[in-house]
Amino acid sequence: MDIRNLRYFLAVAQALNFTRAATKLHMSQPPLTRRIQALETELGVQLFDRAARGVTLTQAGAALLQDAKHIEMMTEQASDRARSAGKGQVGRLDLGVFGTAMFDVVPRVLGAFAKRYPSVTIVLHHGSTPTQVAALAQNRIHAFFERQIPEDGGITRRLVASETCMLALPENHPLTRHRRVPARSLRGVPMISGGALGSQIARMGEKLCQAHGFEPTQGPRVSDVIMGMMHVACGMGCMVVPRSACNVQMPGLLFRPISTSHKLFSELYCFHRPHDESPLLAALLETIEQIQPRR
Repeated sequence: MDIRNLRYFLAVAQALNFTRAATKLHMSQPPLTRRIQALETELGVQLFDRAARGVTLTQAGAALLQDAKHIEMMTEQASDRARSAGKGQVGRLDLGVFGTAMFDVVPRVLGAFAKRYPSVTIVLHHGSTPTQVAALAQNRIHAFFERQIPEDGGITRRLVASETCMLALPENHPLTRHRRVPARSLRGVPMISGGALGSQIARMGEKLCQAHGFEPTQGPRVSDVIMGMMHVACGMGCMVVPRSACNVQMPGLLFRPISTSHKLFSELYCFHRPHDESPLLAALLETIEQIQPRR
């Protein structure tokens, strides 16, 4: 059935007058009459009883009218969904997340995105950087949020936030008496680090100490930031962390700003495939661009 003929049928059925229906459709009456006749021939039934004063629906016409209204509504909904999908307003957005960004920046970005595009389903995938890079290459995710820059040079990155850094300390540590801990006072204090922490976080403490003329005292090496903060809470040392980490609450764990002239920021990126034309990804990147994360 030609959807256009169904539209012409609806106009006549609602107006019960070919002339008025033709005017509404911005066409002359003879072509409209031929369209209705073609529809009746296709269906093998008469849809209208024609009289000098107008037309009335036959039983077949009345039955078709109910379905035609439903089809028209479904057609409009399908068109709206297609247009929305083309603008990144509906669909499923798969994103990789890892590390301390999950405790502040990423929820704020995705919260803003969800508010703007409530019909988009956001699915989060947790995993380390190598896992996320593989998922991106296999088109299992649209993008992922990380601080560590992957070695894969074929990935595009967008800066999401540049956060100030804080010092995580055991609650009974002498340095907690400072409202802002002088960087020079970290001499001799065990610094928790680890190769799997990500290049930025793993080296922040080291860079801070070196900027003030001394090498850090090596503390325990851990697999990730959360494990690092657990070691801090147990009194095994201190750790330089992004401000996002301050949202993590553990017994025995405190955070203090660091007093230093050295620029100490942790950058968070959104990594995605180059030349990815997904409307959903474009909508996410636009949201990131419009958000002003706290420093």
